[in-house]
Amino acid sequence: MHVLDSSAFITEYHTTDETATTPSVREELEGESVYRYDAMEGAGMYVHAPEEGTIQRVSRAADNSGDGGVLSETDIGLLATAFELDATLVTDDYAMQNVAGRLDVAIEVIAREGISEQREWSFQCQGCGREFEEDKERCPICGSDLSRKNPSGA
Repeated sequence: MHVLDSSAFITEYHTTDETATTPSVREELEGESVYRYDAMEGAGMYVHAPEEGTIQRVSRAADNSGDGGVLSETDIGLLATAFELDATLVTDDYAMQNVAGRLDVAIEVIAREGISEQREWSFQCQGCGREFEEDKERCPICGSDLSRKNPSGA
């Protein structure tokens, strides 16, 4: 089974395998891609709402990797759906791919190359330059904003 992200509907992704998605994906779509979503749902695409416990597990994995701040609720729901259904997640989103790897969720990319390595992000203060392992709203030392940084420098 393939769990489809918004990009699958936008790029007219095709597969002969069973498909699934979440209700919130439709809310992200516009124009022709909404019609594709509706047509696929009418043709038997499974629309799944993941369990709250799975959403929390995915959120923790995203926070641990440093991707939590860049994933939407829809992204978290898609990851949780792919996890629950033991399915392949179809997405070009690098943060989703990074978290999926931590959860042992298979990935299929559409229009872009997939990630080549998993990353654990750190966060650097834009004011004083200090680095932190977890994201905070502001630097606890000087109060400036933090930005996400790849600790390996790549």
